[in-house]
Amino acid sequence: MYRAYREGLKSIIYKIGYDYDIDIVELEIPVDHIHMVIRGEPKISPSDVMQIIKSISARELFKRYPDIKRRYFWGGKLWTQSYFVETIGNATEEVIRKYVQDQLSELDKKEKSADQLGLF
Repeated sequence: MYRAYREGLKSIIYKIGYDYDIDIVELEIPVDHIHMVIRGEPKISPSDVMQIIKSISARELFKRYPDIKRRYFWGGKLWTQSYFVETIGNATEEVIRKYVQDQLSELDKKEKSADQLGLF
């Protein structure tokens, strides 16, 4: 996903968080997936949070950028049905936030090393 679309998707997800009282603590969008740290109320299940974010963000992103639906998402779907949720218990919130923050810099390092071809 190109940077402009990623920034648009970020703003959509932050707005969803605001509208639904979901605290989006950290959010990074590498090329083909998303890392988020979310602080939520115990009354809302993680699966409900993901359903809200995925359904509204797809609808809003395609409304904002109708060209990408035809160009990049042949089946017309932004999200797969799967997701991974981990509650904070084995690591501190600080460690998990740092991990999410570092995802784009790690991706940049991998892309730079892949662009450099060796002679032998």
